[in-house]
Amino acid sequence: MAEPGPGPERGPAGQGPPPEPPAGGEQQQQGEQQQEQEAAGPEWNIPPNAPACMERHLDGAHYRADGALLLGASGLSGRCWAGSLWVFADPRRAPSEGFCTAGVQTEAGVADLRWVADRGILVASDSGAVELWELDENETLIVNKFCKYEHDDMVTTVAVLAGSTQAVSGGQDFCVKVWDLPQQAVLHSYRAHSDAVTCVASCPGKDTVFLSCAEDGRTLLWDTRCPKPATRIVCSACNYLPTSVLWHPQKSDIFALGDENGTVALVDTKNPDSALSSTVHARRITGFAFSTHSSPLLASISEDCSVAVLDSDLSEVFRNRSHRDFVKGLSWSPSDNSLLTTVGWDHQVLHHAVPIPTGEASGVNCVKE
Repeated sequence: MAEPGPGPERGPAGQGPPPEPPAGGEQQQQGEQQQEQEAAGPEWNIPPNAPACMERHLDGAHYRADGALLLGASGLSGRCWAGSLWVFADPRRAPSEGFCTAGVQTEAGVADLRWVADRGILVASDSGAVELWELDENETLIVNKFCKYEHDDMVTTVAVLAGSTQAVSGGQDFCVKVWDLPQQAVLHSYRAHSDAVTCVASCPGKDTVFLSCAEDGRTLLWDTRCPKPATRIVCSACNYLPTSVLWHPQKSDIFALGDENGTVALVDTKNPDSALSSTVHARRITGFAFSTHSSPLLASISEDCSVAVLDSDLSEVFRNRSHRDFVKGLSWSPSDNSLLTTVGWDHQVLHHAVPIPTGEASGVNCVKE
């Protein structure tokens, strides 16, 4: 007599075979998982050659025309300062390393940095070098183009001149140098200051004109076409050491001047004594940025850990005190003219919504749906 074969698989309490899973159940589960991943945002993915960790001190922030955000970072590692460069296609993800599009370690701390055209990055290094880096490999890699030790001490400041083929640097060796970037060479070297140079600023639309200020108390207007290229600008409105300068984007005779006391002045190079001034901060001014409004707003940052935005009369229209250490970098968003981004030594990247002046429209609201 034949042995009986195994019976059908039984469910709980002997109630017959288990029910078949509903059709499409697996696909539904996968769809739910995909929706959860999309809701969580982009995946953490550090690009090749990017450091695993960003240094604590953020020393600069600059937007590119397409909205990509460039950050420079520095930190003390043992007895040496280390630095790094970072690019974020989505600025809201900064400073999370895993969401950057490119990053690279530098030889020393980053004192200052600027975009050069669309792919270049000019760096002032604590090591005394001026460095030029470039985005490569679909902008996932930052490669070094040159590293030149022409200064005899730390390079504190850099600026790219109009045309993007020349740049100017200043350092603690009291020197100001003009660079030919494609030739990777110094065109002019000047020692017109008698102390450390704190800031240089290029003039919009003029590739031979720039400003410098230094701890010798002098602010100089430069034109490299002249036999004696430097002219001193004496502004009675600022009685302390100048720390920051920036040209007005629409008026080639006007520039913003900040000093170690927190005073902000709008100076006319043809009549410096008529400068409009206001004590905006309680400590040293560390940077300026003009907005792109028809009547540009002036944003200022300071070692008093605050951010201020001023109108053309230097009246305050915005103030933020969220930073917990020196504020060291700022930039207006190119896609939203009411958005100001600031960074500082507290490792914060803050995005400020600044009130829009009367008659102006936010860049976001101007986009056609």
